[in-house]
Amino acid sequence: MKVMLRRVVLRFARDRKANVAIIFALMMVPTIFLLGMTLDYTLALRKREQLNAAADAAAIAAVRPAMLTQTDTSVVRATAEAVFAAKANLPGLSAVPTPTVTVTDSGLARTITVSYTAESINNFPGVLGKQTWQVAGSATAKASSAPNMNFYLLLDDSPSMAIAATQTDINNMIAATSSQPSYARNCAFACHEVHPNNQNPSSTNKDNLTVARNKNITLRIDLVTNAVKQLLVGPWSCPQSGVSGGVMQCMAALNNTTYKAAIYTFDYNFNTIQTLTTPTTAGTMIGNIQLMTVDHQNCVIYGNCSTDYGSDISGGLTGVNGVMPAPGSGTNQAGDTPQEVVFLVTDGVEDKLIPKTASCDPNATYPLPTVGTTQVRCQQPLNTAACTTIKNRGIRIAVLYTEYLQLPTDNWYNTRIAQFNNPSSSTGTIAQRLESCASPGLYASVQTGGDISAALTNLFLKVASSTASLVQ
Repeated sequence: MKVMLRRVVLRFARDRKANVAIIFALMMVPTIFLLGMTLDYTLALRKREQLNAAADAAAIAAVRPAMLTQTDTSVVRATAEAVFAAKANLPGLSAVPTPTVTVTDSGLARTITVSYTAESINNFPGVLGKQTWQVAGSATAKASSAPNMNFYLLLDDSPSMAIAATQTDINNMIAATSSQPSYARNCAFACHEVHPNNQNPSSTNKDNLTVARNKNITLRIDLVTNAVKQLLVGPWSCPQSGVSGGVMQCMAALNNTTYKAAIYTFDYNFNTIQTLTTPTTAGTMIGNIQLMTVDHQNCVIYGNCSTDYGSDISGGLTGVNGVMPAPGSGTNQAGDTPQEVVFLVTDGVEDKLIPKTASCDPNATYPLPTVGTTQVRCQQPLNTAACTTIKNRGIRIAVLYTEYLQLPTDNWYNTRIAQFNNPSSSTGTIAQRLESCASPGLYASVQTGGDISAALTNLFLKVASSTASLVQ
C-alpha cells in the first residue's frame, strides 16, 4: 500500500499538463500591475507635455512688447495666469492647476517664470495604490523692452558717392559724358564742380553732376538720401492705426518708445544737416543732403589747388562723438537718458590730408602726393581707432557699407585702392575695417545696384526691435 501511494505521488509530481495555467495565473498579477502603471504613467507624461506648453505660452505672453511697458507686476502675473488657465483646462486632471508666476525686472530686461504642480487621474488606482499621479514643470521667458534711443545718421557725401547707382546707370553715365572735355570724358562719376575745367559753367562746359541730373541718372548719394527718407518720412506700412511717417515713427509706436534723430554728413569736413530732434522734424532737412562741392578737378577749395581729396571718415566719427552725450539705459525711469546710436553709411575709403609727421596706412601706396611742405595725402581704409573711442563710451555703431566698386581698368584705382579691395569689395580690407568698426551684429553691406533703403531699414530694425525668448 505504501509503495502504491508513493508511485501515485511521484506520477502527480511528474505530470506538467496543468502547470501552464498555474504559471499564467501567477504572472497575471505583475503583468496587470505593469500595464496599468505604464498606461497611467504615459498619460501623466502626456499631460505634463501639454501643461509645459501652457506654461511656455503663459511666460511668452507676459513678456510681449505691450506687457513690457506694464510696471504693475500684479497685472503681469494675472496675464500669465489667465493664459495658463485657458490652456491647462485638460481632461484627466483632478483640477486645473494654479501656476506660480514669478516676475523679475532688471532695467529693461524682464524674466518670467511660470511653474505648476498638477495631479493626473490614474485609470488603475487600485493597482498603483493611489488615485492620481503628480506631474510638475516650469517655463522661463526673458525679454528686453525696446529702449528710448537717439540716432545719429552719419552719411558719406564725398565725391566717391557720386558714382552712378546701378550698372545700367553707370553705362548711361559713361555714354552721357562721352562728349565732355578729356578730364571728365567717359566717366561714371558725377562730381560736383563749381568751375568745371577751371572755367565758369556754360552750355558747353558742364560738370558731370549737371549731366547726370539732365539725363535723370540715379547716383549712389540719391539712394542714400532715399533710404534716410524711408526712415524719417516714409510712407511706411505701419500696423499701428493712425501712425504716419517712416520706419522710425512706426517702430516708436510699436515699441512704445521715444526716438530722436540727427543728420550729419562728412567729406573733408564734418557737416551738420540737423541736430537731434524728432524724426519728423529731421525728415524736413533731408533735401540738404548734397554731394560735396569742389572747385574743379584736383582742386577741392579755390586757392588751394595742389591736390585732390575729400573723405575723412575718422573725422566724421570724431565729430559725431563730440556732439553725443553720455548714453543712458533708455528706460523711462526718472533721471535716465536715452541710449545713443551712430548710423554710419559709407563706401569705406578715406582720402584725406594728414600732417607729414603722421603716418598713412602701412599698405598705402607710396610715394603719396604731398601738399605743400607740411601735409601728405592718404588714401586708405578706415582706421578704427575712432570707432573704439565711441564704443568705449557705451555707444553702439551701426555700419552700412555701400561697397567700393572695383575699377580694374583704372590706373589710379589699381595703384592706390586695389590692394585694400581684394579679393572682392565685400571681403577686402575696406570691408573688414568697417565690420570691425560696427558693434556686434550691426554691420551690413550693399553692392552697387543693391537696395540701400532696405539695408538701412533692416539695420535700424535690428537696433530698435525687442525680442522675447524662452530660456527654459
